[in-house]
Amino acid sequence: MLLILAPPILLVARLANRRDWVYPWALFGARTWLRLSGVKVEVKGLELLDPKQPYVFIANHWSYFDAAPLFAYTGRRMGLVGKKELLKAPILGYGMGFVNVIAIDRSNRERAVETIQIATERLRSGISFGVCAEGTRARPGEMLPFKKGAFHMAVAAGVPIVPMAIKNSDQLMGRGTGEAWPGTIEVVMSPPVETSWVSGEEDLQKLVDRVQIVIMKELGVAKLTQRPSKITEP
Repeated sequence: MLLILAPPILLVARLANRRDWVYPWALFGARTWLRLSGVKVEVKGLELLDPKQPYVFIANHWSYFDAAPLFAYTGRRMGLVGKKELLKAPILGYGMGFVNVIAIDRSNRERAVETIQIATERLRSGISFGVCAEGTRARPGEMLPFKKGAFHMAVAAGVPIVPMAIKNSDQLMGRGTGEAWPGTIEVVMSPPVETSWVSGEEDLQKLVDRVQIVIMKELGVAKLTQRPSKITEP
């Protein structure tokens, strides 16, 4: 479906200089991909959010399925920050820029910081962003320490963070399983966490820990799994 619909949609949007025309199709594509995969999404906590307030949504990352509910089920216009490898995907990589999906190169600190700055400016313009802050998929039932880039972004833009627990995606398409199954992904949004009190690195780490603990408790994860190797982060 992506190979059939995306090229003409992107071409028309580019020729008309109307990049915003692509966004509704991106939402349709994300939701359709889940439906065709036999996956339903149940969302809890939307009533906790101010519809006029942009947020940074911080989520856990267990599955390739996670990006779709993060992008298409928050009830607002969204952008995403993802790994640079997404740019290599045919058509998808080109279309990312039309819908505020920004690729980050964590192996290059300078470029990673520039990417976060771009996302921060778009956040200030009113576009919310979703980030799987572990930076890579964890094994089913595990959670890796959060990276700080998305938290820097929220603090710089002066917007709250929404802790977002994505449940069951590891059972449907978890890392290392090599399989995909139909089922239901449950998305639980906790009350937004203010960022205006953060004034330095110590406060920032407290913010990271606070948000991660909220998500861990919702998922029933007792402790963090340490990374096998360190990756440079912004």
